[in-house]
Amino acid sequence: MPTERTSAGDPAHTLRLLWRAAEDPATPPAPRRGPRRALSVDAVLAAATALADAEGLEAVTIRRVAQELGVVPMSLYTYVPGKAELLDLMMDAAYAEMPRPDTAGEPWRTRVKAVAEENRALFEAHPWAAEVSTARPPLGPGLMAKYEHELTAFEDTGLGDVETDDCLTHLLGFVQGWARSAADTRAAQTESAMSDRQWWQANAPLLEKVFDAEKYPNAVRVGSAAGEAHGAAYDADHAYEFGLERVLDSFETLVAGRRRAR
Repeated sequence: MPTERTSAGDPAHTLRLLWRAAEDPATPPAPRRGPRRALSVDAVLAAATALADAEGLEAVTIRRVAQELGVVPMSLYTYVPGKAELLDLMMDAAYAEMPRPDTAGEPWRTRVKAVAEENRALFEAHPWAAEVSTARPPLGPGLMAKYEHELTAFEDTGLGDVETDDCLTHLLGFVQGWARSAADTRAAQTESAMSDRQWWQANAPLLEKVFDAEKYPNAVRVGSAAGEAHGAAYDADHAYEFGLERVLDSFETLVAGRRRAR
């Protein structure tokens, strides 16, 4: 389950920050001894994002971000009112930085697959982003540019506006769900200091003693075949490729039906 969600803070303040309607705070940071270090919303945002990339969202607190910037925690509230608003800024900045290759002229399936790849790259660059619930998305410039770009992948498919949004939502949900599963797999390997293959090999003797193969013949046959094929109970790359093709296949059926109905 996601550990954080967007739009949990003050929406008016968040929108002003996202669109930089209040780029320069009216009140400067409290004076401190030593050389004064200039801050900005972008500087706070960059520090928080770097911290999340390195240590995860749980490490991102106002106190910790202030420590990274070499200022007292209270000074950050001049720029960002709290962690909830900071998370919205982090997500929107990550969206804004996403590469958006020009796929105009390519078949719609190629364009949609490119959208999936762009979001996979986002979660690989910022693993913490997959943990965030965006049921109420922060309507910042990064998100709006992302949404506009991704909708163009469905042009000329014959889908209606609502269907297009439905398909995009389903696609992005698949990629985010995959990213969470992939992160869980990496965490298990890190915590156990063993690959999946090594873990199964280490536990095979015990499993043979307690597992009744005759009682679960299908599980034994299919599980063994899959494990041998992927070298593990779960292969993240295979799961992504297989799942994405099935998502695209479902869109193919919908698109074909709409084109026949024209």
